[in-house]
Amino acid sequence: MRRPALLPLYGAGFVTAFGAHSVAAGLGGYTQGGHGSLLALGIVLAVYDGAEILLKPVFGALADRIGPRRVLLGGLTGFALASGAFVFAGDPALVGVVRLGQGAAAAAFSPAAGALVARLTPETGRGRAFGGYGAWKGLGYTLGPVVGGVLITVSGYPALFLTLAGLAVVVAVWAWLAVPVVEPLPRKRQTVVDLVRRLTGGEFVRPVLALAGTTGVLAVAVGFLPVLGSHRGLGPLLTGVSVSVLAATAALVQPPAGRANDAGRLRWGLSGGLLLTSGGLAALAIPGVAGIFVAALAIGTGVGVATPAGFARLVAAAPPERVGQTLGAAEVGREIGDAGGPLLVGAVAAAGGLGAGFAVLGVVLAAAAFAVGPGVPRSDHGPRAGKGGD
Repeated sequence: MRRPALLPLYGAGFVTAFGAHSVAAGLGGYTQGGHGSLLALGIVLAVYDGAEILLKPVFGALADRIGPRRVLLGGLTGFALASGAFVFAGDPALVGVVRLGQGAAAAAFSPAAGALVARLTPETGRGRAFGGYGAWKGLGYTLGPVVGGVLITVSGYPALFLTLAGLAVVVAVWAWLAVPVVEPLPRKRQTVVDLVRRLTGGEFVRPVLALAGTTGVLAVAVGFLPVLGSHRGLGPLLTGVSVSVLAATAALVQPPAGRANDAGRLRWGLSGGLLLTSGGLAALAIPGVAGIFVAALAIGTGVGVATPAGFARLVAAAPPERVGQTLGAAEVGREIGDAGGPLLVGAVAAAGGLGAGFAVLGVVLAAAAFAVGPGVPRSDHGPRAGKGGD
């Protein structure tokens, strides 16, 4: 494993997470500033994820075709240009267009970074490598709302977008200097039937189901724990700390969980992670602040255990020349979980209360845990690490 080459890839993961949450968390003042209705706010929030859902499989396949390093650098450059465009345009009404550009760029460099992590890491170290990648994304999720809020409060939205542009430029230069050129591997002809068969097979569906579930419960916790805390008479400080504890736990657990996966000690990592998150939702029945913090720790641990195991399994089962396409398609599943979890809890809560929403999601996660089952398959595709000219 080449750690100096992996660090800028971790930085790319931080950029996409920080960019998504720093802007989204600060858009509450968008409608108050006279720039649109609540519907307009919803559209602005959705375009980033929408662009990722549509374009990640496309750019993942492109990374396999022309080399992931090119797609990584192009995506980071595009993210910097989209962010900088907001600053130079000086028109807050353009934030939706800018978010669309940022989402499209993130859809390019996110699967490319994952493909590079896989290609630059031996099979026996992929769990650890993806654990580090997930930890840095978790750090971006944690710091995004806080730093974004500070920048918007002190200097307005242009300061935030300028920061995002600068961050993307720094990571792009870092990657250009430190990440070696990775040659596209010779590709066997793939028909639509072959693609459908691969993306509907158990070795793809099971880890994607686990990743979608953990991403969904993470989104639910971030969005609904403050609501539950408010219902229990807790202030925004305590509920904010609980969300930070969850995110920090997920980030800290992923590297050791990845190492355990590599050592073969995490056979039940996917199902175990899902069961932990389900148990965390059940812990919300504990009254007062204790239930919220127990839930935050359990959900964060479950997310941290399942994430590196899921990505390691995906890469182990994917044809080496189709890693980018595989990860791009898997990211769609995660985005669906990210949107579907809060929608499910919100819909059930509207009819039967917040507790019922948490209970239904907990049952869904427990069922997913049994569907996923154990096992960390070994690849039969041969060595994956490689370098050369792309």
